[in-house]
Amino acid sequence: MDLRLLTDRRENLVNRRTASINQLRWHLHDLDLDQNRHDLTRPRALATLTSAVTALDPGVRRDLTLDLLTEITTLGEQITRLEHQLTERVQPLAPKLLSITGVGTITAAKIIGETAGITRFRSPAAYAMHTGTAPIPVWSSNKPHYRLNRGGNRQLNTCIHRIAITQLAHHPPARHYRDTWTTNHPHATTKAALRALKRHLTNTIYQALKADLT
Repeated sequence: MDLRLLTDRRENLVNRRTASINQLRWHLHDLDLDQNRHDLTRPRALATLTSAVTALDPGVRRDLTLDLLTEITTLGEQITRLEHQLTERVQPLAPKLLSITGVGTITAAKIIGETAGITRFRSPAAYAMHTGTAPIPVWSSNKPHYRLNRGGNRQLNTCIHRIAITQLAHHPPARHYRDTWTTNHPHATTKAALRALKRHLTNTIYQALKADLT
């Protein structure tokens, strides 16, 4: 529950910061300040922009821009503190989960918080149903097909999707699994192969969560 509360709070702050950054970019454009070379989540970039805006002639847009810069800086500090708290809790709690390629501290915290106890699930298949990664069989011309499962916990499903995309980019075993599955299912689509990988990753995550209990 603590991890879920912390991750929910972090997501709320990140969304607020993103909205403020979008407003800030609009004001910077009208003030004719170069914004494209700045990562507006970094304290140094925000400090540089604050100095540049402060040097402008007084005006409503200048003052609003400074307010947004202050707000974004404060939100960033709060987000950083939450991330430190999450790291302190997750690292000793879930070493096996964190060892999976594509699972960072924030993702691990989200998975643990949304799972709410892996012992609730009697098997990997039950957990896959909960995460929405279990395939849904449909029949056509007496042949089985599978469609996207739109049920389950969408927060967990999103986490697993991100892990799958990361592994396909940086983890050769994941690409090998996808390619082998595609070879064995020559008429399957690319999306179907991704769903198969997500289902495979759900098993891996289930086993990691179980191992972290010991």
